[in-house]
Amino acid sequence: MSPIENRRGTEVRKKDLKDRVIINVGGKRFEPYISTLRNIPYLPLAQIIESKSKLDYDEESGEYFFDRHPDVFAQVLNYYQTGKLHVPRSLCGPLFEQELAFWGIDEQQMESCCWSNYTKHRDAEENLKMLDFRPVYNDKDREVKKAYYKDPSLSWWNSYQPIIWEILDEPYSSSTAKVI
Repeated sequence: MSPIENRRGTEVRKKDLKDRVIINVGGKRFEPYISTLRNIPYLPLAQIIESKSKLDYDEESGEYFFDRHPDVFAQVLNYYQTGKLHVPRSLCGPLFEQELAFWGIDEQQMESCCWSNYTKHRDAEENLKMLDFRPVYNDKDREVKKAYYKDPSLSWWNSYQPIIWEILDEPYSSSTAKVI
């Protein structure tokens, strides 16, 4: 390589670096072009970069830092680049939902190929609610039960059976139930 080619390569790299911004998300560095972030100017990330917000900018490292999930941000950045929002199967739906809200992206932008994977947690939650037939106890009901358990006329099994069933049926009813 001649010195001229070397200088040209160096000049191109310096210009290239001026058009890029460093975004550190959860410890992983991304270096997108500013022009890529301008593709969707109404979203918060583009506005932060445009306004040179000092809120998330670290002068010392010269990068914007967000304590968020880096794998989700990779998909957010892909959305800025391609205009298509996808969710990898390895990511949890509620996590992706929270991150989209943080980055200001409407979930309706999700591509149809990923929609069922993204929303399957909602279906599962609804199904579990429909299957939950356990009675809901309040504190007063529990006090009545405790008095019943201490009745000396009951056999050992009759007095402890409701407690054992509650421990097995209600995993969050007591610290013993949480252990079991």
